[in-house]
Amino acid sequence: MKKIAIINGHPNKNSFNFGIAEAYRIRAEKSGSEVREIIIAELNFDPVLHFGYQQRMELEPDLLNAWETIQWADHLVWIHPVWWGGMPALMKGFIDRLFLPGFAYRYRENSVWWDKLLKGKTGHIITTLDQPGWYYRLFYGRPSINQLKKSTLEFCGVKPVKVTYLGIIRNSTDIQRSKWLQKAEELGRKQK
Repeated sequence: MKKIAIINGHPNKNSFNFGIAEAYRIRAEKSGSEVREIIIAELNFDPVLHFGYQQRMELEPDLLNAWETIQWADHLVWIHPVWWGGMPALMKGFIDRLFLPGFAYRYRENSVWWDKLLKGKTGHIITTLDQPGWYYRLFYGRPSINQLKKSTLEFCGVKPVKVTYLGIIRNSTDIQRSKWLQKAEELGRKQK
């Protein structure tokens, strides 16, 4: 049985991203996977890394529980909108506070190399846009994907990390949104 953590980075619980997460979860569970959800908007934590890496901030209980879920999972599914080319600030703060040296990676002494402490996990990023995915890749260089996929997940050992773009969300019809929810269900069925 595959263990999946769905990490929802949208701060608004009434957003379409929550429908995507639900469609994925329901289908993954029907397919025999065990699923846990991390809804970043429901967590009680300070998203600001006040001291950078000079001084460790104590992790709040919600962050410790989220980290336990990430460690437990075989597959991490990140769902978030693209705002101003990037991820929501709350999601960035979650990553800043949790994906820390000693947790997600460890630098080697007297070396430029590091140990990837999340090795063996796979990932999938499902992101919503107000532009076509090809446009986001071609004209903007997909900064949120580069940051989450390359600079965070793969840096920490999560591989492979697949990406699904859903959009244009703004002014989309109920028919189009229904198709995107079916797509999320299909991804959940395949556990990708």
